[in-house]
Amino acid sequence: MPFPLPSRAAPGPRRRTLFASAAGAVLLVGCSGDPGGSGGRGASAEERARAGAARDSERLVARYDAVGAAHPGLVARLRPLRAEAVRHAKAFGGSVPATGSPSAPDSATSPPSATDAPSGSSSGAPAARGTVPAVPADPVAALAALADAEKTLADRRTAALAGLPGETARLLASVAAAGAAHAYLLTTWKPKPDTGSDSGASGGEKRG
Repeated sequence: MPFPLPSRAAPGPRRRTLFASAAGAVLLVGCSGDPGGSGGRGASAEERARAGAARDSERLVARYDAVGAAHPGLVARLRPLRAEAVRHAKAFGGSVPATGSPSAPDSATSPPSATDAPSGSSSGAPAARGTVPAVPADPVAALAALADAEKTLADRRTAALAGLPGETARLLASVAAAGAAHAYLLTTWKPKPDTGSDSGASGGEKRG
């Protein structure tokens, strides 16, 4: 008696699924309540957490702008991820332009240092949005550095969840999950090292 063959599952997460997961973080923005619902010291801690998260997202937007300025061929691929970072910053009360007018940093083609990763601490010191790490000259390395920044920030945001009020914790957790998805996507893109153009930017989804 023949048995039905089990359906074959995809070996890994699909890009469309990851984009949908990342976009889902934005849906929580409209559902998040007024942080003033907690009283006294709790409210102050929540406000500090939101302000720190907004600064972190603003800094991340600046990194996307710097990479796009140094490697114009990557702009089309990075645009949706940058837009997500903008929405995350606004969800936490930050303010960044919807469309960047990036200018490459003075040392845009210098290799990154060990301290280039942005701080993910929700209570870290403010950082100027225009101060960004140097962008590697190799577009593959530039994407890798951006992926590392997204992953580092996502990990630190996850670690900062303990002790936060419910609504803020849920929003921060969702944004952290989106950042982890962004990091994965950035590691799967393979631009041409000689031109900086994205081999998949104009061809749409070519892989299943």
